[in-house]
Amino acid sequence: MTSTAHRHTTTAPASWSLHPDRALPADTALRPLAREIYAATAGLPVVSMHGHVDAGLLADDAPFGDPAELFITPDHYLVRMLVAQSTSRHGAPGVDGVHSLGVSPVGSAPQGTPAAETDPREIWRRFCAGWHLYRGTPTRYWLEHALVDVFDAPVAPSTETADELFDHLVDRLARPEFRPRALFEQFNIEILATTDPAQSPLVDHARLAADGWGDRVVPTFRPDPLLHVDRPDWSDHVRALGEAAGADVVGYASYLDALRSRRAAFVAAGARATDHGHLSADTTPLDDADAARIVDAALRGEASAEDAAAFSAHMLFQMASMSAEDGLVMQLHPGVLRDHCGEVVRAYGQDKGYDVPVATEYVHALRPVLEAFGHHKNFRLIAFTVDETSFSRELAPLAGAYPALRLGAPWWFLDTPDGMRRFRETATDTAGFYNTSGFVDDTRAFCSIPARHDLARRVDAGHLARLVAEHRLGLDEAVETAVDLAYHLPKASYPRPGA
Repeated sequence: MTSTAHRHTTTAPASWSLHPDRALPADTALRPLAREIYAATAGLPVVSMHGHVDAGLLADDAPFGDPAELFITPDHYLVRMLVAQSTSRHGAPGVDGVHSLGVSPVGSAPQGTPAAETDPREIWRRFCAGWHLYRGTPTRYWLEHALVDVFDAPVAPSTETADELFDHLVDRLARPEFRPRALFEQFNIEILATTDPAQSPLVDHARLAADGWGDRVVPTFRPDPLLHVDRPDWSDHVRALGEAAGADVVGYASYLDALRSRRAAFVAAGARATDHGHLSADTTPLDDADAARIVDAALRGEASAEDAAAFSAHMLFQMASMSAEDGLVMQLHPGVLRDHCGEVVRAYGQDKGYDVPVATEYVHALRPVLEAFGHHKNFRLIAFTVDETSFSRELAPLAGAYPALRLGAPWWFLDTPDGMRRFRETATDTAGFYNTSGFVDDTRAFCSIPARHDLARRVDAGHLARLVAEHRLGLDEAVETAVDLAYHLPKASYPRPGA
């Protein structure tokens, strides 16, 4: 018997194209309905209110470097899949760790840490040799969309086509119509929210505003490192916070004042939201004396793990209180144990693909905030999860009751075709469509933004088509709902403070 373990070199078609019905229902009764619903949303502007694209990319508007730098090295979805196969006989040749894909060691990396691969063509070849690994994944869908619809790629990735595809992309990236701002226009992005540290001076946003882009690219306030007092670098972040706020942080009161000052600076720069990525959704407040005691201990480097957990929950409550004051939408996406592999973190830093979901509880965890602010006219909380068992059991019932709460779109490990379908099927019964945020893409990969929104619009069209076929919605209602989910709901979920 001949083994097929290494036979992953599919002959590419003469001209690569994408099927117009991709991700629409296979059922022949549903597909025509889904096509009609999708057609109403396909050309809508993109409202991208939660993402991690660097504002400097658009402020500089410099040409992208090379295909490896654009598509591979910064994309933890893509990197983790290749690295996961690196010890397998089925793996892509030459991939034996994140360094093989261009990820550089940090300055404090242990001695002997392998240096990053510096040849972009070799990195690209390794990716193309592993193209089969992405079969059935959303990464494959996003990459195909970007390569074909954005960059006119003539062939699919493979061992044989790697160099041809690399040269084609290098040619495209050198053209002015493929620079960041030109692609922003091509992608039909109406507004893009970045994610920025609380102490960021927002220089790139100021540059964009000076160029007339201030309403199109807006910052998001992300204070996570400041809210976890057991982080080894917590005091460094607090010092930077004080410098950015123009005040010394010497205790709990000045710490809160500095956070309020920075939030005000973000609002002035056009921010719509805050962003919080805690492990737990706990929002239990402390009394002021306990909070002050913990901050004082942390400033001395003596905070315990128990105190740190209590303080991070307390600070989520404080962030909610501040949002009720200044109108910034509070985004909470807990439940991910980040940087699972300490060895990789020590050698190559954070966010290299070793993040794993954990079971997350919301009913008791969010109760303090929702009892305090759940009916407050100036407060909006959007709760995300990667624990999809909580959609129907916890989050949808909560969002269906509290006016201030919206259920965030399927996020991270769940923004897949099947994950988004399960979300609609489990959450809509209790929350309806209009207690959700609409689609939120949450991406670092700039060129995947239109692909992610397109996929969500196709999946929603399929779900709504089934409701029409079952005579649970009229076609006109389904079209209106699809437009709302794709465009109006994201805009309504992230209003300008004070609007």
